[in-house]
Amino acid sequence: MASLLRAAALAAALPLLLSACATRIEMPSETSGLRLRVQSSVIAPGNGGELIGAEVLAPGDILLTSIATVNSFGIRLGTFSPVSHAVLYLGDGQIAEAVGTGVRARPLAEVVDEEQMVVAFRVPGLVEADVEKMREWAHSQVGTRYNTAGVLLNAPFVLNRRLCELPLIPSAVSAYCISGLATVQLGASRNDQFFCSQFVLEAYRQAGVPITDADPRWVSPADLLHMREGDVPSIAATQPLRYVGHLKYNPPPVLAADGPA
Repeated sequence: MASLLRAAALAAALPLLLSACATRIEMPSETSGLRLRVQSSVIAPGNGGELIGAEVLAPGDILLTSIATVNSFGIRLGTFSPVSHAVLYLGDGQIAEAVGTGVRARPLAEVVDEEQMVVAFRVPGLVEADVEKMREWAHSQVGTRYNTAGVLLNAPFVLNRRLCELPLIPSAVSAYCISGLATVQLGASRNDQFFCSQFVLEAYRQAGVPITDADPRWVSPADLLHMREGDVPSIAATQPLRYVGHLKYNPPPVLAADGPA
């Protein structure tokens, strides 16, 4: 009987061990017992989500996207995530983003038209002064080169850090492990050039309202997704991001020629 129980426990734990996703143990409360929370990438209309129009967005919202390209598929596969790109909404139907050609500003409508999935999140407590600083800095960076070296260095970092996220590792130990790996593996990357999520985080940092205390060069679009309310982040946020809704939901089923995402 004991051997059967051990086998059952191993079978239940195996998916977690293989995925190496972040976990959190919640102590018993008046309404529930001891709980193990597991990081989740599932969020969709009809499953805790909803479709929205662009009029619902507010300046400063973060858009996470995916598209049917080889680059996007590789990022999603490597980060075990449904998203591969991060965009900053500036308001008035405009966004700013860091892509292979550098930082650019363009209409939100183009993003929604091109991407297969666009999901919006909000940082609670932003005021107009924060948003204005963000806008000014984002526009000042248009034309800044893409952080290609940072992306290349991130590929092995994303894989190696899975060891820091094995189930049941205390969050403090996991954070220390990730920080150590990042210092060693990403120390040579540029912080005056940007990849997509690095650009979004730097915009918030420049506005004086950082989303996380971690270096923006460590953070992927998948990390931003897991910083939402109700999820288990690998990299801690100063406060959870609030889900706003899906501007578009049509997950890419196939790969197409490479695009900018």
